[in-house]
Amino acid sequence: MAERWKTRPEGSNWGNFGPDDEYGRLNLLTPEKVLQGIAEVKEGITFCLSLPLNIPGGNVLNPLRHPPQLTAVREDGGYPIVSENPMHTDIILDEMMHLYSQYSSQWDALAHIGSKFDADDDGVPEHVYYNGHKAVSEEVISSDDGRVGAQALGIEKTAEFGLQGRGVLIDLYHHYGDERQHISFDQLMHVVETDGVVVEEGDLVCLHTGSAHKILEMQGNPEPQTARSSCPIIDSTDARTLQWVTETGLVALIADHQSIEPGNIYNFIGDDDSGTPGPALPLHEHCIFKLGVHLGELWYLTELAQWLREHGRSRFLLTAPPLRMPGAAGSPVTPIATV
Repeated sequence: MAERWKTRPEGSNWGNFGPDDEYGRLNLLTPEKVLQGIAEVKEGITFCLSLPLNIPGGNVLNPLRHPPQLTAVREDGGYPIVSENPMHTDIILDEMMHLYSQYSSQWDALAHIGSKFDADDDGVPEHVYYNGHKAVSEEVISSDDGRVGAQALGIEKTAEFGLQGRGVLIDLYHHYGDERQHISFDQLMHVVETDGVVVEEGDLVCLHTGSAHKILEMQGNPEPQTARSSCPIIDSTDARTLQWVTETGLVALIADHQSIEPGNIYNFIGDDDSGTPGPALPLHEHCIFKLGVHLGELWYLTELAQWLREHGRSRFLLTAPPLRMPGAAGSPVTPIATV
């Protein structure tokens, strides 16, 4: 039993990787799994799985996140930098970037999602994160005390671990097209079985919905209805899908959709139809809070999905480290698939 909690959430793996673990299911991304990923490289062809970091454009998808801004590093605004010494021929471009860490293609850190849960078993739910890390000054810091940044479970842990292994793509878009559907477990398994996809412990699973491709086609001016309400998305209220995540032992779940599941983290529903308190984002809670499964969102998967289908494959080498930014709850990412 870990010292920081007396009881753990039902269906969680808290403590399975040690009482102080901050890697979660990354612990299953073993050297053997990396070698399995490398073994999928047959052609030496690479695919960039990131959107340009200024896409989707504006803040239609999330009113609290805005496009990146570039600013000259010189106080006088000099851009480019040109030496005042006439003997120097150098001209230098150098800027600073103002980035929202989860605006475009991104990783969620394990510090991104917590829950109100009675980990102390004293009848009073407290704010806790994966493996019982608490939202207090010595662990996962909230901004209540004026400071920002996670002292545990930050995205730097993911970067330090190294994120490379065998990717597996499930092509929902090929089977269900442009229409917004909440994909049930049965529909998900139909795609898996029809396409002969096999997901094993330690795999990095990518869901191709077509959403990011549509957003990219809008060239930085997303049309709200199309951006928010097209393409298939996982029905995270289907408990069988959550159990599938548990049973497969997958390390990460990635999609080319803004949140993988319906709902928005800034529009909490609070209660379900029965009046029972519950998460607004069940898949996020199950993966990040309970299992330590990393989530990737708004990746660009369409070109990879097309190539894999044309060649009768679903597996590839995935290399996708986040920025090593201490304390961040997420990070931009430029993933590379190699086939």
